[in-house]
Amino acid sequence: MSGATPPAGLLDCVLASINLGAVVLDGSHRVVLWNDWMGRHAGRPADGVLGRDLFELYPALRGQRVHSAVEQALCNGFRSLLSQSLNKSPFPLYADAAAAARGERLQQAVEVTPLTVADAGRHCLIQISDVSIAVARERLLREQAMVLRSQTFADGLTGIANRRHFDVTMEKEQRRAKRGGSALSLLMIDIDNFKSYNDHYGHQQGDLCLIQVAAALAAVLKRPCDLMARYGGEEFAMILPDTDAAQAMLMAESIRQRTIELAIAHVPGMHKEPCITVSIGIATQRPGAALDAAALIGAADRALYLAKRSGRNRVESQPPV
Repeated sequence: MSGATPPAGLLDCVLASINLGAVVLDGSHRVVLWNDWMGRHAGRPADGVLGRDLFELYPALRGQRVHSAVEQALCNGFRSLLSQSLNKSPFPLYADAAAAARGERLQQAVEVTPLTVADAGRHCLIQISDVSIAVARERLLREQAMVLRSQTFADGLTGIANRRHFDVTMEKEQRRAKRGGSALSLLMIDIDNFKSYNDHYGHQQGDLCLIQVAAALAAVLKRPCDLMARYGGEEFAMILPDTDAAQAMLMAESIRQRTIELAIAHVPGMHKEPCITVSIGIATQRPGAALDAAALIGAADRALYLAKRSGRNRVESQPPV
């Protein structure tokens, strides 16, 4: 039983309807098929392209990955699928005239397939798909993932690192210090008498105070490896890799002074200092010391407690044990 004969013109109808570019080249790179999709998006109708060398039409493609794939197909019969990440928009194809005016090419997936044509030698088919929507969706997902990660590791009020970020970084830097035999310092910073400030001025003003102090303390840091985090409530923590005890003390005094310079007025007549101040506890892991993160945090907490007990608005240090 013989198969049904396709109606005349069916191939032309199919080629005009498919939603991708179809280009066929002969062994000399001459275009022998150029479908309507290519005509629309390239701005070149078939009658101006057929019979011409593809790489004379698009000289920028010569020597590029498309050229190599065509040669592989024609000479060796190898099929190629061009990586979209490495070859985003090899052909000058545009969604519309406005996109062409902006120079905004379609994002493309390109496949080159060898064809053996009876009595005409080897040809190759170039299929070009518009993947702009998929690429845009992937970009949006990446951006959303970055925002989510930022939200996961950032404090919602002050915008600096949160407790989770601190915990992750502390473990990482503590292990790095042990491996490299380097010093690691930790500062625990607490706003003095913050409860009375919050009670007197209200939570909104209290939040503004926290934001101002956090921004000022974060601005003191100069190295990308240093981390300023909100540890909880009105308490902050600062991780200082490759920083010895003397350097940490200088940093802490700078932070204490910077807070005073903010000149945030405290509750009138209630405390010794007329403006917001901080107390700071320091702990330093000496090079070669075999400690864990908990020991360093515990020592910094003890130092902070000592600073508070000794009158506030001061810096104290404690050795980790």
